[in-house]
This record gives sequence, C-alpha cells and structure tokens, in this order.
Amino acid sequence: MSVHRREFLKGLGVAGLAASPAWAHLGRRPSEAKNVLFFTKSSGFQHSAIARQGGELSHAERILKQLGEAHGLNVTCSKDGRLFDPSQIGQWDAFVFYTTGDLTKEGTDRQPPMSPEGLEAFLDAIRSGRAGFVGVHSATDTFGTHRGRGADDPFIQMIGGHFNGHGAQQVAELIVTDPSFPGTKVLERRFRLNDEWYSQKFQPDDLHVIIAHDTSTMKGDDYKRPNYPQTWAKMYGEGRVFYTSMGHREDVWENPLFQNLLVGGLSWVAGLVEADVRPNAHEVTPEFQKTEDQ
Repeated sequence: MSVHRREFLKGLGVAGLAASPAWAHLGRRPSEAKNVLFFTKSSGFQHSAIARQGGELSHAERILKQLGEAHGLNVTCSKDGRLFDPSQIGQWDAFVFYTTGDLTKEGTDRQPPMSPEGLEAFLDAIRSGRAGFVGVHSATDTFGTHRGRGADDPFIQMIGGHFNGHGAQQVAELIVTDPSFPGTKVLERRFRLNDEWYSQKFQPDDLHVIIAHDTSTMKGDDYKRPNYPQTWAKMYGEGRVFYTSMGHREDVWENPLFQNLLVGGLSWVAGLVEADVRPNAHEVTPEFQKTEDQ
C-alpha cells in the first residue's frame, strides 16, 4: 500500500466513514452501491489529467475508480455523450464532470457529443433529485459562454458559477469556511496548495462555501478581487451539487487532501452522508460577486 493511500485511509474524515466503504456504515450491501459516471469529454481544451493514451484510462480516471472501489461507489469512466440520452441516463445515481466547452458538440476530443435531449435529461435528473452532481476544475468552463449564454444558462445555474480566467499555476492559501462538511476534517483551517486556480463569475446567492480563496496570497490580474468561493455545495431544485476548482495538476489528484474532499463531496451528492448546505456565501465571502466584468 502506498504512503498516499495509507494517509488517505487514515485521515478520511467523511462523517465517520474512516477507511471503510460507505455502505459498511450505512447498512448498505455492496450490491446496493451507488453508480457514478465520471464524464471527461473535452469539447474545448483537454486537460492532461484526463487525457487517455493508447485507450488506457487517464490519470484522474484511474484514481477516481480506485477511490470508488474503496467507498462503495461503482465508477464508470467515459467520454461518450450518448450515455446521457433519455434511455441511458437513468442508470446513474451521480455524475462527476471534468469537462470543457459545449458538450453538445463533438469538439476537441472527437468523442460523441450529448444530444440536446440528453442535456435536458441530465439537467432534469439533477433538478428532480434523481441524481447528484460533482464538478471538478474545468467543469465550470462548460456550456455557458460556449453557447453564447451568461448567468441565465441552466448549467451555470446548476453548477453555481462560470470560468472567468486563471493566472499562472501557483501556491495559494485557502480558507476552510465549513470544517464540518464531509471530507474537510483532514484540512487545516488555512492551508496552501499548488494548482491552477480559476476565477469564477456568474456566482449566485445560494452557494454554501466550503473553501474560499484568500486572494491576498495570489499573484495575477485574475485574482485582483475580494475573496471568493473555491469549493462549494448547493441545491439545484431537489438535487445535490458539489464543485471544487482543484484538480488541474496530476499531483493534486494524488494528494490525500484532495482525495478526501472529493470523496466527501461525492458521498454527499450520492446521498451516502448528510451535510448542512444552507447558503453562506454572503457571510463568509461578502464581496464574492465583484469581478471586473460583472
């Protein structure tokens, strides 16, 4: 067992899940494990963490499958947008997106796109509470302005923000604003991490901020703004939504801190654990909606 894996299992703070699968603590049998689709289609820029070589799963895909196996989550990895067709979509309890661009277009990776009906079926599955949603890193660089839409775009309304640029990769200081959310117990109230940090726009009032950026520690014009949400949870209708902008770098995917946070968010959206996600953005990041173009 690797050092990272030992640290991860030792430190997992997902509402008492510790090193055991979620079903072991909630009375679920393995056959009742949740089904998760890790969707990594890139209609725009394709990140190296999700790029496949020779048909093998990408770095991020391999890690999420391993985490799923350890925690009662059946993770399927795909770049095929046809899985969202109304006849297919009902098999998933949760979705994880590491995506870019307008996914109804074939785009950069030449993988089959979502159909318009598939997009509507996806949004309805989240809105109705039939499935949960996790967005990682470039998930907020999906739909929205790529379709000529702004804050009124239903995907932006669902995920809770849209990509507004980023500076150079850098070590930034992050503030844990909800230390009780699943997966945050291993985090210091303030911690530093090296990654590519997104500046977000079109962020609504209903965000429950879990981690915020301390922009005073960041370099670049994109971060000349008040502190703003970095990781958050929210409701979209009856559906549970979790997003973190971490995950650009391969070493972040290997980091137990990120793995704990990701498993915590995924366990929450899949209904395996509970959390209080009442909106707090105006309380913990009072001026988060102030950007240069908003």
